[in-house]
Amino acid sequence: MQYIQVQFNCDPNTEVLTDVLSARLGEIGFESFVRTETGLDAYIPLPYLSPEKVDQLLSDFPLDAGITYSCYEMEDKNWNEEWEKNYFQPVVIDDVLCIHSSFHKIEDECRYRILIDPKMSFGTGHHQTTELMMRELLNMDLQGKSLLDMGCGTAVLAILASMRGASPITAIDIDEWAYQNAMENTRLNGIDNIRLFQGGAELLGDETYDVILANINRNILLQDMPVYRKVLNRDGVLVMSGFYKEDIPHIRVAAEGQGLIYGHFSELDQWVAVTFCYQ
Repeated sequence: MQYIQVQFNCDPNTEVLTDVLSARLGEIGFESFVRTETGLDAYIPLPYLSPEKVDQLLSDFPLDAGITYSCYEMEDKNWNEEWEKNYFQPVVIDDVLCIHSSFHKIEDECRYRILIDPKMSFGTGHHQTTELMMRELLNMDLQGKSLLDMGCGTAVLAILASMRGASPITAIDIDEWAYQNAMENTRLNGIDNIRLFQGGAELLGDETYDVILANINRNILLQDMPVYRKVLNRDGVLVMSGFYKEDIPHIRVAAEGQGLIYGHFSELDQWVAVTFCYQ
């Protein structure tokens, strides 16, 4: 598939700004991102590029910034392979968890090793929110607990949860590419207790869960909070990420309005993961 490279020049060129920009671009079809000295390079399949949507996104951008962009058609080649080889490096967390791809030679011994061939989708463990969610899972007792992973991406969180004893597991993502990639990654890791679905919160019905993971974005979390609460068991735990520390009050008001009890939050580079329980 032919891709378009969109080069964004950002003033100021801060990590916070480019993180917010990449998150918003992901919502309109962009699939991978690389920080640069002037801002951000973003990549999208040619048929999905809408300059009108990009212009509207920049017009509504929540941070005070000057952002301009230029578009370039790229050579039609296997950009998934290029991206994997050049940008996807192994992720190691506290010598306990290692996330790597099939082309990496891994010598470190970790208790949990997850094989991910990411295909340019989110959830390789590099983003702060994914790491925060993984650290939460590493600190939780998941043995025999049913779990829902909303916005599963590569399914790395669902795979880690399975390795730590959660079962059964449901993983859902609205993006077809992520759904296909999640299926591939569960097979690569020999995981057979994860049911994968393509869609959103509308897929949630009568089945309930002991643990719900939702690493999406603030607006979707606020919108779907009542549904999460409806399918969360008593004494269940809801862990959410995909937003900044300053967003916690909005998330907390919405969650407590649904009868959820605030637990704690963890932080990494201003991104946070917040835990609530239902008693």
